[in-house]
Amino acid sequence: MSERPKTARTSRRAMLETTAGAAVLGMAALDRATQQIEAAESPSHNGRIKQSIVHWCFEKYWDVEQTAKIAKDLGCGSVEIVPPKYFPVLKNHGLVCAIAPIDMGGRPPFERGFNNPKYHDQVIQATKDAIDACAEFGFKNVISFTGYRENIPDDIGATNCVEGFKKVVGYAEKKNVTLCLEMLNTRASDHPMKGHPGYQGDHTDYCIDIIKRVGSENLKLLFDIYHVQIMDGDVIRRIRQHKDYIAHVHTAGNPGRGELDDKQEINYKPIMEALIEVGYKGFVGQEFIPTRDPLEGLRQAVRLCDV
Repeated sequence: MSERPKTARTSRRAMLETTAGAAVLGMAALDRATQQIEAAESPSHNGRIKQSIVHWCFEKYWDVEQTAKIAKDLGCGSVEIVPPKYFPVLKNHGLVCAIAPIDMGGRPPFERGFNNPKYHDQVIQATKDAIDACAEFGFKNVISFTGYRENIPDDIGATNCVEGFKKVVGYAEKKNVTLCLEMLNTRASDHPMKGHPGYQGDHTDYCIDIIKRVGSENLKLLFDIYHVQIMDGDVIRRIRQHKDYIAHVHTAGNPGRGELDDKQEINYKPIMEALIEVGYKGFVGQEFIPTRDPLEGLRQAVRLCDV
């Protein structure tokens, strides 16, 4: 397998790191956002789908405080993938962090995962730290990854994941926190956050097999609709098939990981209805990369998923 481009090593936070100039623009964007929100009814009113804003997608425009205000006004109950130092900000706004990140010392957390024993100590400690932070604030989910293949055969990688998760899942059980294993696509290679060539857990069934072998209610699946569509398709059937293992859901338009609009191929309304049908109670995180006004895209996505 060819080497991944250096740009792909950019972390979610580093990828969209806010500069001082962007912060000024962010304040202007927040003012415009506030005016637009005040002029229109919140797009989320049915409440059958709990929605969340994935902050890394929008930190170019808004800081956590600003994003929390927008989340509240849009009817979203969470801002997610934010470091624990921001958990008090979310609490102050009556929000939760629907799924927390792990800190791999500045490296992208999806590169080094449970599939490689040489990273187990680092990954397990980072996971325990995230579990502790969530337990302190009453938040429920921590993200986790298989990691990149690094020439590890898929069957060996799966076994290593099982062994690694078994070393930490008991800790999660005691803290009442669920680890969510994310399946990522390996096909999109034009942007470091649109696809992850080299990632081992790139099929739903592969990740589900690991989860079943660990055999704990505190290890489940992060069902990212965008990634599933690219690698496996048949999204609604998979939701019905794996309903007991899905703890968190992400969205984005495909192709391009943009807005949930008519320029992409995924039909989100029936997918949300399928989640309701199977009794899904978790959050749906809006994780698209804006290509136009970020509030406009968020409003459209929240309204679309509010079935």
